[in-house]
This record gives sequence, C-alpha cells and structure tokens, in this order.
Amino acid sequence: MKPLKPSMREKKRYLLIKGKNPKKEIEKALKDFLGVLGMSKIGLGWIKTGKESAIISINRKMVDNVRASLVVWPEKLTVEKVSGTLKGLSKKP
Repeated sequence: MKPLKPSMREKKRYLLIKGKNPKKEIEKALKDFLGVLGMSKIGLGWIKTGKESAIISINRKMVDNVRASLVVWPEKLTVEKVSGTLKGLSKKP
C-alpha cells in the first residue's frame, strides 16, 4: 500500500487546555456540544495529560467548534494556546 501524499493527509492543530480533570471534562464537553458525528470529524488525539492540563490534537477545520464547546461547558476549561506543531506549544510568547 502506498503512503499518502502530504496534500492528502489530515492537517492537525495542537491545543493546550487547562482546567481540573481535563481528560474526562473535555470528552464530555465535546460529545455534549457536537455529538457523536462531530466527535468523529474532530479526530481527537491525546498527546499528554495531567491533573491540571492536557495537550490534544484535532483536525484543523474543527478548531473553532472545539473552542466553542469548551466555552459553553459549565466546568472551567480554557484553551491556553493553539499551534500547528508541538514545539510551538512550548515556546513562550
């Protein structure tokens, strides 16, 4: 099987999210706001999780939908930074 061309790959964005118990809360917020079909379009991937923060990868076209779902969720979840690379998340502004 041939590998995909770079133009055919799914483009990802990486989000640094802060809040309490982020893994459980992010999944609940996304599923509640977007539903099952929206979750499949997001292509959610967990890069790193902790007690107070998480780094996730999502489809580039769904960044606004993910941010909206986290804003309307009753628990406080904030998107600290969005980047096209993991290295870009660690850089200080």
